[in-house]
Amino acid sequence: MNRLNKNQKFKQFRNLFPFFSYESHSIHKENNNLHIRFKFNLSDKYYFYPKMIFPLDQLISEDQLSEIEQLVFHIGMVEIISYWKATCSPKLIIKPFSLSKNQIQWWKKLYFNGLGEFFFLNGVDTNQEDFMSIEANSERTFNKLNLDLNDDILLPIGGGKDSIVSIEILKEQFKKITPIQLNTNPARNATIIHSGFSLADSIVIKRTIHPELFTLNEKGFLNGHTPFSALLAFTSLLAAYLYNKKHIVLSNESSASEASIIDTNINHQYSKSIEFEDDFRSYTKKYISDEFNYFSFLRPINELQIAKLFSKYKHHHKDFKSCNAGSKDNIWCGNCPKCLFVFIILSPFLSEEELINIFGKNLYEAQSLLQSFNELIGHKEVKPFECVGSIDDVNVALQLYIKNKYQHKLMFLIEHYKSLGLKTYTDQEVESHLNEINKHHNVPEYFFEYLIKELQK
Repeated sequence: MNRLNKNQKFKQFRNLFPFFSYESHSIHKENNNLHIRFKFNLSDKYYFYPKMIFPLDQLISEDQLSEIEQLVFHIGMVEIISYWKATCSPKLIIKPFSLSKNQIQWWKKLYFNGLGEFFFLNGVDTNQEDFMSIEANSERTFNKLNLDLNDDILLPIGGGKDSIVSIEILKEQFKKITPIQLNTNPARNATIIHSGFSLADSIVIKRTIHPELFTLNEKGFLNGHTPFSALLAFTSLLAAYLYNKKHIVLSNESSASEASIIDTNINHQYSKSIEFEDDFRSYTKKYISDEFNYFSFLRPINELQIAKLFSKYKHHHKDFKSCNAGSKDNIWCGNCPKCLFVFIILSPFLSEEELINIFGKNLYEAQSLLQSFNELIGHKEVKPFECVGSIDDVNVALQLYIKNKYQHKLMFLIEHYKSLGLKTYTDQEVESHLNEINKHHNVPEYFFEYLIKELQK
């Protein structure tokens, strides 16, 4: 279906479903768990009831429930996106709490930029001002929370190399680190165990998508990527509140801020970008609490530097995973852009045998990955819509590999790369990329020192 026909489909759904409403949420305690249930209404025709379960390690008072509700509301504001996108209804009605004009603009920015990839792939022609209106006229308002949290760390675990690097560095300096997962899987559990932590001491939040959404997807309603990391951000606030921890330490790198489509703001990783991180920190401090400290520990460095750090953590290499296509089976599929990117970025630092032990084969020999390869190196206008590094990360990694590791076995992708005659990075440029420090970050000074020391080892 061409972009014009897709945009027509977008308009048809907006006419058929003129509003989407965040009706309510419920919170109750049961068996040492906090159960949360949202209610969303799609133009009185479909209803969605997504759920979350947070484990509790202490009793919750009635006064705390009032504070918890404010945090739950914000989780609901992100959870909306997955369901609203099915029809892109022109009006979003928020019933549980009121929102100021500035807050409405903040949420519209997140929705619009977080759905940039979705709009592009669905051929949607719209803009941030017109894609939806938000009404939030409830008489209920919420006040900033006056908290006094412990100086401890909550560290989200994704199962890939980035969160491994964060936890391995920080565990040497901070004893009070609590790993957290939003839904569990074998790779995340392995990260926690191989890092020397107990699964019993980690937090697993269970998130359930309402099955009605899958039914709509099968019927041909609009579908696509949503800003998952924004959901993780607001979910982590509630976890930090429940477990009395000040620092929420992410593992997003500087490369995450690069657009997926050259010369646009469309970024698959928008909610991992420094722009979102800055916006989220500002929103949190203005409307929720001054006490939370949300930042990405790896923001000052790039994907190539992270890969170099990760290469020495051999005990993680067997079990780490970040392939979306193979996530259900806990495997590297070996056929997607994400697998190829991770293979490339590690190839300067690991032997061929080590790479094959991880991925099952040498991906430089895979002719089927030619299109993904061209996208990763910037030979196409659009990068893969995956969590991959910058074009410079990929090209520097390839040129490091060719210079130091390539044994002239006529590997298909390497020979293709050499034939293109792309920019050759000087030794000085390569060295600069391996040592650069991005100054736009929110890492506290004493955290930053530990990262720099590890880079200099």
